[in-house]
Amino acid sequence: VRLLVVMRTWCVVSGQIRYSVPEEAKVGTVLGRLWQDVGLEGGDVEARRLRVVWQGRRAGVEVSGASGALVVSSRVDREELCGKSAACPLRLELLLERPLRVFHVELEVTDINDNAPLFPAARKNISISENSPAGSRFPLEGASDADIGGNAQLSYTLSPSEHFRLDVKSPDENRKLLFLVLTKPLDRETVPVHRLLLTASDGGRPSLTGTMEVVVSVLDVNDNVPQFNQSLYKVQLPESAQEGTLVVRVNATDPDMGPYGDVIYEIDTVQPASGSDLFSINEKSGKIRLTGALDFETVTFYDLQIKAKDKGLPPLSSHCSVELEVLDVNDNAPEVWVTSLSVPVPEDAPVGTVVALLSVSDRDSGANGRVSCWVRPASPLAVESRLLGSYSLVLREALDRERVWEYEVEVFAEDGGQPSLRASRGVRVPVSDVNDNAPWFSQAVYTVLCRENQGAGAEVARVFARDPDEGSNGRVRYSLWEGATGERAPVGGWRPASSYVSVDAESGVVWAVQALDYEEVQVVQFEVRAVDAGEPALVGNATVQLFVVDENDNAPMLLPTTGGGGAGLVPPLSPVAGTSLEAVSGQDSETLWAWASWGGPAGQVVAKIRAVDADSGYNAWLRYEVLEPRGKGPFRVGVYSGEVSTARALEEADGPWQRLVIVVRDHGEPSRSATATLSVSLVEGGEKALAAAGSSSVSGLLLPGEGGTAGVVSSWTNVWLVVSICAVSSVFVVSLLLYGACRWWARAGVVSGPAAATLVCAGEVGSWSYSQRQSRSVCVADGAGKSDLMIFSPNLPPPLPSAPSSKDTSQAEPSSLLD
Repeated sequence: VRLLVVMRTWCVVSGQIRYSVPEEAKVGTVLGRLWQDVGLEGGDVEARRLRVVWQGRRAGVEVSGASGALVVSSRVDREELCGKSAACPLRLELLLERPLRVFHVELEVTDINDNAPLFPAARKNISISENSPAGSRFPLEGASDADIGGNAQLSYTLSPSEHFRLDVKSPDENRKLLFLVLTKPLDRETVPVHRLLLTASDGGRPSLTGTMEVVVSVLDVNDNVPQFNQSLYKVQLPESAQEGTLVVRVNATDPDMGPYGDVIYEIDTVQPASGSDLFSINEKSGKIRLTGALDFETVTFYDLQIKAKDKGLPPLSSHCSVELEVLDVNDNAPEVWVTSLSVPVPEDAPVGTVVALLSVSDRDSGANGRVSCWVRPASPLAVESRLLGSYSLVLREALDRERVWEYEVEVFAEDGGQPSLRASRGVRVPVSDVNDNAPWFSQAVYTVLCRENQGAGAEVARVFARDPDEGSNGRVRYSLWEGATGERAPVGGWRPASSYVSVDAESGVVWAVQALDYEEVQVVQFEVRAVDAGEPALVGNATVQLFVVDENDNAPMLLPTTGGGGAGLVPPLSPVAGTSLEAVSGQDSETLWAWASWGGPAGQVVAKIRAVDADSGYNAWLRYEVLEPRGKGPFRVGVYSGEVSTARALEEADGPWQRLVIVVRDHGEPSRSATATLSVSLVEGGEKALAAAGSSSVSGLLLPGEGGTAGVVSSWTNVWLVVSICAVSSVFVVSLLLYGACRWWARAGVVSGPAAATLVCAGEVGSWSYSQRQSRSVCVADGAGKSDLMIFSPNLPPPLPSAPSSKDTSQAEPSSLLD
């Protein structure tokens, strides 16, 4: 019955736990309660996935998943794991997850006396001359014990014999040399063969033994044995020595003559026995050479027993020892293993986060086994040493997935030998995304032109925001921005932007909610917000300026009358002209009445047709034409002023009245128009005109007459002429000033909103117009487009007073030409 005593000792020194287990322990033997030793609660063991990672040699132990105890799972053989090493420490790592923690465990496998001493052979044959003197010594091969310590301390006994005894010498504490000593001369004729039993006992409790039979054959007559010049040869060879390398040359001499003095060499024994095939000896020269490769990591020391014998019958022999020490060379490259890898790594992981655990070892010793580690190529990852042979791959700087989404690095390990050897292990570290980038627009401000009257749902613009994050963190939705109070961004000061446009949440397409009317709004400015789907969500903004482009959708409109029945008629500038008498409105035309006197000079202004167009630019630039009568008639109309004047002196042959059809056209594409019918009554003199005017119930008219009346009319003619010249000169000066302001003080935007007046600039012809509804200011900077760009106000002017003054008349005059 074998008594297994399981000794468990543990202590935490610099983060390391130590246990002890005897070899051959039964399967299921508990070595230690890991969860108690590392300070865990019993219920956390399975949840935190406690597991074992071996470094190098493995033993038959494992962690029980239920209890968290370290138990024996299979046969543990110390001799198989550590051989003859005095200590047998096995290193392993305990990995705890959630969070990741590492505990280093050293498992010491203790020896028990489970191996009996073993001789190299069950029988040893020795030939001894019968004339060998008492005291002759013959070496014997000792036994070996795979155990260590006291269990491997061997003692030898020889079966009783009157001729032989056993002599045991100990050059050092690890070796014993056995010699069979002749105590009494032999007599071959009496006893030709002696059979002895050599017993080896170890120091275990209980002790185990091994035996070898020694058969001594007594030889006849050869009285001199070969003698070596030294009994012990010590040699050192590097493990890199090539096959055929000379180890040493031994030399022995025999004073006998003839064949009895010829010495033959042979290798008697080699310790350890695994080295028997590594050496050969020339039987004549005594040169010992390598026949195989040495390996310091396997065997560091060899003991060869060399035998020299003569050619006598029987031959005589002697022995010497050759001790060969193997020197280490750097012939083993480091080895790198990844024992744990925690990937992917979030890009916001803090500096110092452990990404992987590495195990590095080198079978060489001394400087050849000292290893240094680093990472290539340059990256945010670095290697840090934890314990001997244990390294961590950690973050040394912050990550950015949008810059590098994955790192493929190699961990290099290099020893300190000369030359050094190197090994590497590739590690792939993907980086996971976090929502650290807000959406951003390609433009901070989008400027868009949109024609008016486009139907609801028409696409007017498209915005795009990019988010470099991945997955939902990079998925962008668009919306029209609302202020902090929840109201939409106002446009024009009175309506929200959402009443004009809307933004598609997925595509960023801006579409019209309703048809845009240039006459209602010219600029819609709003902000689009892009929000990603991350947690928390991040936001980007862009401003959209939507300029409504005018279409020719309004026909010219004749201004209504402001006096006692005239429509679109102003006082004449000639003393012989009169005011309108009556206006009859139709669907497309206006019928106007005026008078003129026979004999009046050419150029006499009879009436002035006034019209406006709600559009702007070319669409609102009006021109006047006489539609009927065609050809050369007595009247003409100013192309841009609308003034109806005599083309020649009127004659009685022209009849009592003239009917004119005047068409007003804009410059749009296609052009729109309106018509007015003017009936001009021709009279002979001022009294007749006054009578005609009185019969029409129109007051305040100045008619030509005789005597003092003619002087008054002539005086009024001079006044109107002076006022006209002053008005034209003033407008010319103002036009020059405006032209300079437009060229040297350009404005970059269009501002819309309610105001008092409108400035209109034209390339060929311009006009002044005033509005109580809204105003615009348009200026063209240096290098702008065509110089003949004209913008007209679409707004209606204020009503004219019934009796216009000279100031009103001057405002109604055509403006000067702007270059």
